[in-house]
Order: sequence, then structure tokens, then C-alpha cells
Amino acid sequence: MQHQQTPAGAAYDGTCLIVEDSEFDRERLRRVLARAYGGMQVEFAPSIEAARRALRAGDKALILLDNNLPDGLGANFALELACDHRHAQTPVIMLSDWPSPVMWEKAASAGVLYVVNKCDFDASYLAAALRALQGRNRQMH
Repeated sequence: MQHQQTPAGAAYDGTCLIVEDSEFDRERLRRVLARAYGGMQVEFAPSIEAARRALRAGDKALILLDNNLPDGLGANFALELACDHRHAQTPVIMLSDWPSPVMWEKAASAGVLYVVNKCDFDASYLAAALRALQGRNRQMH
């Protein structure tokens, strides 16, 4: 697990957990996030087990979740998160090079906000996910 503070930019604080085993894709996602929300802290987990450890260490504002990970499928992990009261409301965006119908079904069952092909991922998905989070936070107060 790596920890990185992005440069100050858009006014949003919190931590985004990027669960991705490819260093190239992690860096690309970090750059998209930094351009859109530079004030958001970024934490990386290259596996599902590393993501579990990161979540035990503290809540995250957003999770970007690859589907194909060395120790399992992100879609199965999304279902696990949906059953955990502590993380069920955390916005999740699933990323995949090859989204399959089974992955889409599991993601929908888990309440994943978006399933996005990695090459199509941009800041618009982040903005929508963070708006959803802010809406949930307002409902709770």
C-alpha cells in the first residue's frame, strides 16, 4: 500500500482509495484525480487484501476499483463492501478493460455507481460520485 498527497487544487478533502494492480493505470487514475480534485489524498492498494487493510485503517471518500486483481475480482469485493455497514455508503466506481455482463450484474447488486472502461474514465465520473457522496452526507445530518 502506498500513500500519496496530491497537490492542492479543487476544494475537496478526503481520501480516494485506488484499488489497481497496474502501476501504469494507478498513475493515470491519480493524474485524473489530481486534475479534478487536487486537495484529495490518494491511497493505492494493488490487491483486494491491501484494500481491506486500507479500509480498516480509516474510511475513504471514494473507491476506484479495478475488476481484475491478483487475488480476486473487484466485482466480488464490491459485493463484500455493500454488505459492510461501515463501507456500504462509500461511492465505488468500477474500472475494467473488459467489462463483462457478470461484472455488470454484480456491480449493480453492490450499488456501484459506475462501471467504466478504463480508457473512457475521466473527471466527470469523479464529480458525479462526489456529488452522490455529498448528497448522502446531507441526508445523514
